[in-house]
Amino acid sequence: MNLFILQSGGGVAGLLSNYGLLMLMLVVIWLFFLRPQAKKQKAQAKFIEEIQKGDEIATSAGIIGRVNKIEGGIVTLQIDQKTFIRVTKGSVSKEMTDAIQKAAAASSEGDK
Repeated sequence: MNLFILQSGGGVAGLLSNYGLLMLMLVVIWLFFLRPQAKKQKAQAKFIEEIQKGDEIATSAGIIGRVNKIEGGIVTLQIDQKTFIRVTKGSVSKEMTDAIQKAAAASSEGDK
């Protein structure tokens, strides 16, 4: 039975080359995946903290409403004249809210 063992020649130089490649891969993962995700989370947290009464927002479930009241971690949304729902602040989505505002702006531009 033949066992093939792959070895990089060069001893210490080969070992450093392998570690260098590993470090490069970690840097690429951090640059393209971890850093943007951290930025997105910070923006979401800032958005939630800046919610005020009267703001039109969307939840991650797609419910659109105007903020009527904020009590700690609970936001009361008015979704119709006499229809109110209570949602947690964590369910408010910055991405969905931005998309709705962008669509409303495009719609108003198209009406002109």
